[in-house]
This record gives sequence, structure tokens and C-alpha cells, in this order.
Amino acid sequence: MNKIDTMKTMTCNQLGGACDLEFHAETFEAMADLSKKHAIEMFQIGEKSHLDAMNKMQEIMKSPETMKEWFENKRNEFNGL
Repeated sequence: MNKIDTMKTMTCNQLGGACDLEFHAETFEAMADLSKKHAIEMFQIGEKSHLDAMNKMQEIMKSPETMKEWFENKRNEFNGL
């Protein structure tokens, strides 16, 4: 199995964002890091749909249990790819 076979793909939207930009990574942690970098870029340029998605994430983050559940659901989605 070569490196390309171990890569998984998720979109910004799948990870709680607002667009169909694809991220490719071998681990969920790497995928989350790519998503975070993209979110920072969108925040810096003030992209409205991403800012709205970030506000929704902030609501989720207010509850540690809700955040943990959301994170585990995304990890399971990644693992199922």
C-alpha cells in the first residue's frame, strides 16, 4: 500500500465549516489541523459563511460534553472512510 492509499478526504463542510474545499490527510489529527488552518485563513479575510460556521462551533464548544461528542463523531466519520 502506498502513501496515496492511506490518505483520506473530508471537506470543510464535513468538518463543521462552510465550503466544499477538500482536505487530505492520513490521520484525524492532521485532518483537524488542516481544517483549523483553513478556518484561520477564512477568519482573517472575514468570509461570512465561515464566520457563521465558526459561531456555531463556538456554541458547541461552550459545553465540554457536547464538544467531546461532536469531536468523536467526526473522528468516527474519518475512521469510516
